[in-house]
Amino acid sequence: MALMKSISGIRGTIGGAPGDNLTPVDIVKFTAAYATILGKGKKVIVGRDGRMSGEMVCSLVVNTLLGMGLHVIDLGLSTTPTVEMAVKFEGADGGIILTASHNPKQWNALKLLNEKGEFISAELGQQMLQIAEKEAFDFAGVDELGTYSADDTLLQTHIDAILVHPLVDKKIIAEKNFTVVIDAINSSGAVAVPALLEALGVTNYTVLHAEMHGNFAHNPEPLAENLVDLCTEVVKQKADLGIAVDPDVDRLCFVSDDGSLFGEEYTLVAVADYILSKQKGNTVSNLSSTRALKDVTEKHGGEYFASAVGEVNVVKMMKDVNAVIGGEGNGGIIDPQLHYGRDALIGIALFLTHLAQTGKTTAELRKTYPDYFMSKQKIDLPKETDVKALLAKVKDQYSAQPVNTVDGVKIDFDKSWVHLRSSNTEPIIRVYSEASTIEKADGLANEVMNVIKSLM
Repeated sequence: MALMKSISGIRGTIGGAPGDNLTPVDIVKFTAAYATILGKGKKVIVGRDGRMSGEMVCSLVVNTLLGMGLHVIDLGLSTTPTVEMAVKFEGADGGIILTASHNPKQWNALKLLNEKGEFISAELGQQMLQIAEKEAFDFAGVDELGTYSADDTLLQTHIDAILVHPLVDKKIIAEKNFTVVIDAINSSGAVAVPALLEALGVTNYTVLHAEMHGNFAHNPEPLAENLVDLCTEVVKQKADLGIAVDPDVDRLCFVSDDGSLFGEEYTLVAVADYILSKQKGNTVSNLSSTRALKDVTEKHGGEYFASAVGEVNVVKMMKDVNAVIGGEGNGGIIDPQLHYGRDALIGIALFLTHLAQTGKTTAELRKTYPDYFMSKQKIDLPKETDVKALLAKVKDQYSAQPVNTVDGVKIDFDKSWVHLRSSNTEPIIRVYSEASTIEKADGLANEVMNVIKSLM
């Protein structure tokens, strides 16, 4: 069990002792610290994914905000991108998304937004952590308590904004009469994705794991080993594609019509290919994302940039280089024409438009992109591990190779690479590697992991 405190939010497992897990005491403390930064009288959007602890955590967060004198608009069961956009729709001063994203059911988290509907900065996050540590917050008196309202219409407002996106072609999508299978992983995607498809004119769809009880049918991270049911059902139904989202609908991956994975790394590659074919410009992904995005960007005459891992870092670089599309290799699409946040719904709409315009099957479209294979592994760490010192030893071990230390340690080899970094949300080192075959990628990852284990 663990409580992870970082600038990206507060994430932990439900139950246990305060300070060690995400308990009611911790939820109130960090919510009050965030409210202190915003100030009394401010407006906050709150929404949650479908996980089992969602209602309990939401009740604590909402009532803490009211007790701090803030005004709450509660979206209830929602998606991360919907909450982000709702901050702007409602002219709010911030937002809190209650989701542990791809983590298993025992986890939950508070993801904190600024007035732009984007994740708060490192500086503001550090300030919030210090306030929480010192418990330097004052609750409002009875005459200054906040107000509460609920609004379940903002998902439709989000979808309406997608429908008028200049590169989303509802007409051609509807004409193709796609058959789609969705893996909604017992969470918000069971409502959001069908609502979007209906709005796009896609009526032939099936939803797997549609019951929104949060007791996830499988590990909710949209990786190959967790999507066997979806792949099987796509083939069984002779569907045009499968769609998988994570519990808060900010990550997206596709299954091709032949039952093979399109690859979550290639979600961004395909969407970027479409965007760049219509609008010249630059792209951004993080250091752990496939080099295929660079290939596609340069094919269209743009320039590719790599940021540190983390949505806030990708967004900052996208703004710095005026990127027309960006995101992360975990299936996170960030389209600045809509908003600066990972959004599976706009990703679906853009991908379906691209697929419809090409006239190809999903499997045929995948074959048009360069083939790189990525291995994503991890090493569990004891709590007391000095990760920085450990990565410094790894850097020394590979001093003969080009090494990038902007974010962890990225080691470049001939036509391959491995990226090591500590997670912001779990006590692990993530080990990402990419090569021309999966065997080479796995071999490279295992070689470096063995080196790390020998140094621990």
